[in-house]
Amino acid sequence: MTTFGALDTTIVVVYLALSVGVGLIANRFITGLSGYLVAGRSLGTALSIATMTGSELGLITVMYQAQKGFTGGFAALHIGLIAGIVTLAVGLTGFIVVGLRRSEVMTIPEYYERRFDKETRVLGGILLALGGILNMGLFLQVGSQFVVGVTGIDGNLLSAVMVGLLLLVLFYTVMGGMVSVVLTDYVQFVVLSLGLIALVLVTINTLGFDHIVEVMRTTRGEESFDPTAEFGGSYIAWMGVMGLVSCAVWPTAVTRALASKNVSVVKRQFSFSAISFMIRFLLPCFLGIAAFVFISDAGGLILSDTSGITGFQLEGGEAQSSIMALPTFFRQVLPVGVLGLLTAAMLAAFMSTHDSYLLCWSSVIARDIIAPLIPSQSSPEKQLKWTRVFIVLIGIYVLFWGLFYHPSQDVWEYLGITGAVYFTGAIVVLSAGLYWPKASSMGARLSLYAGLSAIVGLGPVKRALGLDAYTAPQIGLCTLAFAIFVMVVGSLAFPDPPSLSEELTATDPESL
Repeated sequence: MTTFGALDTTIVVVYLALSVGVGLIANRFITGLSGYLVAGRSLGTALSIATMTGSELGLITVMYQAQKGFTGGFAALHIGLIAGIVTLAVGLTGFIVVGLRRSEVMTIPEYYERRFDKETRVLGGILLALGGILNMGLFLQVGSQFVVGVTGIDGNLLSAVMVGLLLLVLFYTVMGGMVSVVLTDYVQFVVLSLGLIALVLVTINTLGFDHIVEVMRTTRGEESFDPTAEFGGSYIAWMGVMGLVSCAVWPTAVTRALASKNVSVVKRQFSFSAISFMIRFLLPCFLGIAAFVFISDAGGLILSDTSGITGFQLEGGEAQSSIMALPTFFRQVLPVGVLGLLTAAMLAAFMSTHDSYLLCWSSVIARDIIAPLIPSQSSPEKQLKWTRVFIVLIGIYVLFWGLFYHPSQDVWEYLGITGAVYFTGAIVVLSAGLYWPKASSMGARLSLYAGLSAIVGLGPVKRALGLDAYTAPQIGLCTLAFAIFVMVVGSLAFPDPPSLSEELTATDPESL
């Protein structure tokens, strides 16, 4: 068993210190609100791809996809394949993202006001912030569990680890804005991508690919290779929706499109990112499968030392150890030094995702809720101030949510259903607003309200309403269908004045 030694600790401390230094340096290059939120719209193709992948390839991604591999076997690989295909389609067609970039907005709710009205913008901003902040509620908890698992420290220190990581993230996000996000994303993208590839090769060399396949077949059966048998049709369909959302509707990814130099860069960015979006799911998922095999070979005893760590009681009787399997596996197989470098890269990935999310949700609150409702706070300077204030407030929420809330579903399903509070309505409103001239403000607002109903898929709410027979994907798909229905009915029953549609067509025909 490898122990996390002094060399590993030194590597982690130096790496994180350099990341904080980037935040301080980046603060010197910020010029106003545009520089803070979208890096002055200056990103070229290569940097756009790296920063988008770096932001989306976070520690939370590695952990939840490893958990899916651990619990679902090779069948879980379909999640990454679908994500890659859908992202490529968005890149080739420019679906949604090109229209948003052409509109010159900084946030998605800002587009709602341009296409519909201020009321739609404020409502969209509230639901976006609600869904997004709920969505990141487990990030800090899962990241801290990784630290506990990979270092082998006392599980009672989990809360202290959470506080330390949060303070680190808050410091350089508040200081550097999107500039620090982009710079750290680029470094993290390179280090973590190479690290994950190397880990897969080491895992195959250590366990043997044939052995991995055989253990999965004998312990989990043929279903672990068949997505339709292991997950079902509704789950696969939901993964298609999630794949589209993750690249074309989820604000942290869309922000990269809005920060790109022009439309051509956006299309190239998403087309090439299809590979990285696929790999960011496939590699951690495979490592989760390998962790299952490794732990099975040891009779499951390896995870006995994690029983006291706060974790997840999964549906279907899965033990909380499923989320701890990957870091424990790393601690067992990686030599001193390599373990420290990997941990540093994972923590950089953790920070990279946190800074993007904190910046995104706080800017939406400042720019799309406070500024429209309180005109005296709408100046760029006031928006910048409120953005920084809400970065800290959201960080405090994430700390307390992570300390006290433990979901009854796995992390990936939790992320999907909390995100659906925002994106089931948003995907309909954006699609209709960009491509259907008859879409009206009333239809848009009704669709956004419909998306809010996805909250019933959250574990405690499901149990309270007696909906345990329905899976989160089934509830999510029903919510999406409901949002589409009310958009169509609401727009046809309550159309906008003809002058509004004529004005939009005259000023920006491609947005329709």
